[in-house]
Amino acid sequence: MTGVHVAHDCIIGNNVILVNLVALGGHVEIDDWAILGGASNVHQFCKVGKHAMVAANSKIVQDIPPFILAGKHPVKYSGINSIGLTRRGFSDDEKADIKKAYRYLFRSELNQSNALDKVKKELHHNSHINDIISFYESSNRGII
Repeated sequence: MTGVHVAHDCIIGNNVILVNLVALGGHVEIDDWAILGGASNVHQFCKVGKHAMVAANSKIVQDIPPFILAGKHPVKYSGINSIGLTRRGFSDDEKADIKKAYRYLFRSELNQSNALDKVKKELHHNSHINDIISFYESSNRGII
């Protein structure tokens, strides 16, 4: 869309939407089906996971995990992208597992590594959960 800036060495997946005035720093990775709201800025080397939706005017300085809604100042987890996942054919069970995983990761009193261990033990049967685990394990800038 109008005025979008994609800096050097960025990787943008399929079916990504970058709304007006989005600016990506160098080496940013945006995975498939992600949506970045208007006038959002992404710091260099950050990653946005698949099926994530980020609110307008967001300043992204850490990685945004897959399948979530994120926004506010500073950018925070706001829930899973339930409407987007439904539109893309995710089952209710798949969405429930994703929601449960993020409840451990963002809403529990567990630290990140303990929450991730709990997700691995309880929800590993879902390929989407494996995507979340891989994203967390490969993050270099940290998770929002």
